[in-house]
Amino acid sequence: MNAPRIAIVGGGPGGLMLARTLHVRGATAVVFERDPHPLARPQGGTLDVHADTGQLALSRAGLTSEFLRIARYDDQGSRLLDKTGRVVFEEPDPSAGDRPEVDRTALRDILLRSVPETWVQWDHGLRAVRPRSDGTYDLEFENGTIGPFDLIVGADGTWSRVRPLVSPYRPQYTGITMIEFGIDDIDARHPALARLVGRGKMEVQGDARAVIAQRNANAHVRVYLVFRVPETWPARTFDFASPAAARTGLLAQFAGWAPELLDLIRAGNDHIVPRPIYALPIDHRWPNRIGVTLLGDAAHVMSPFGGDGVNNALFDAAELGRHLTERADWPGAVAAYEADMFERTIGSAAHAAEAVATVLSHDDLALTLEHLKAHRGSRDGAVAPA
Repeated sequence: MNAPRIAIVGGGPGGLMLARTLHVRGATAVVFERDPHPLARPQGGTLDVHADTGQLALSRAGLTSEFLRIARYDDQGSRLLDKTGRVVFEEPDPSAGDRPEVDRTALRDILLRSVPETWVQWDHGLRAVRPRSDGTYDLEFENGTIGPFDLIVGADGTWSRVRPLVSPYRPQYTGITMIEFGIDDIDARHPALARLVGRGKMEVQGDARAVIAQRNANAHVRVYLVFRVPETWPARTFDFASPAAARTGLLAQFAGWAPELLDLIRAGNDHIVPRPIYALPIDHRWPNRIGVTLLGDAAHVMSPFGGDGVNNALFDAAELGRHLTERADWPGAVAAYEADMFERTIGSAAHAAEAVATVLSHDDLALTLEHLKAHRGSRDGAVAPA
């Protein structure tokens, strides 16, 4: 059987990892990305890349040295505080462990540079996938139609335009919304807050609210204010068109919290954005359709509280690329990839669903403390008591 003509929709980590995997294995593909250029918009915050999935995918793709150049092993720490500012838990060695942090932009950059420049087509926002009578597909973009392709891979995230070809499911709101902003140049401009956040992630819980502050590269910290609210609540409650007004409203939501915790909100920049959290059902799967498949969030978007999103996407891509290049029967390769992926991601989807269901519960602080102690204990070879 001839090699398939492959279109990858989405130029995020998953789509680019598939392109890289195919490239190093002697196959070809085209990546279509809606952004007009690589720096058109922020790519998101920091990611912890797991040894047995994300790092393994990067290793198979020959990108370990590039990964180590951007990996921040010193930023793996965790701090847990209550609303009075009391430290309930602190990771004693932020450089220990095998899940270093990387900025999403830096990860995308090394993946972009690892594939031929002509493989990535920018400014291609997908409108629809059009099946042809011969079993191939055309891609209809905002600026024209391109095709035919034998295989369309949806790597286009939560609101995938490829997913409807194989699955009727749409991601559902989990009940949790995070409001995100950043603190720039924190070490020089806000040294007290830099010490408060520490090396890695700081989490504060109380009054059915949470604050998560996470260190990124270049002395930048992203802050997430976490609420369990109706999906429309942020737009009804805050004036995001006025950063000053939004900041005042956010401070009111945390009235009575320790002053140093409120200083995180006061120090924030003006890019204040609500992030409602969505998820597909646990064990989301679909009947195999020749010529169409999905990876990453397009296949199994889940809450970020499980910490597996980008790792699943990278490993999905590595496995799909491996199947496609190891089997002459490419439709069978896709079917084998899907069967493996459906089973492999059940555990992380279930964990993410449990995590988002219990966040901001009445015993959330105790549950988080238990998780942090267990994670540290397992790294030392024994699970620590709660």
